[in-house]
Amino acid sequence: MERIVARTQAAPASTLRRWVIGTAVALAGTLAATSYASAQSCQDLWIERNSYYKQAGYCFKTDAAIAYFGNQGCYINNEAAVRLSRYARNRIDEIVRLERRMGCNY
Repeated sequence: MERIVARTQAAPASTLRRWVIGTAVALAGTLAATSYASAQSCQDLWIERNSYYKQAGYCFKTDAAIAYFGNQGCYINNEAAVRLSRYARNRIDEIVRLERRMGCNY
């Protein structure tokens, strides 16, 4: 009977240990991503966001974007027509949220 009790008591401790380790790893990953995003300036975010459009062939309209990226090789005039991967769309959405939170003005 003692042997069964010992196993029953050990299981919750190992389960708790796995949960703590898993939670710590998940939290560390979240903090690292948040720290990286927070470390980016408004200009860094603007450049990253617009880089996706440049790579996709978008023709920029603003003087700032044209000055930074140029319009050489562009062929898409309508931003809504730009074909982006799911990753790029999700990252752009994340950047826009960060820009709003940080109060970036362009």
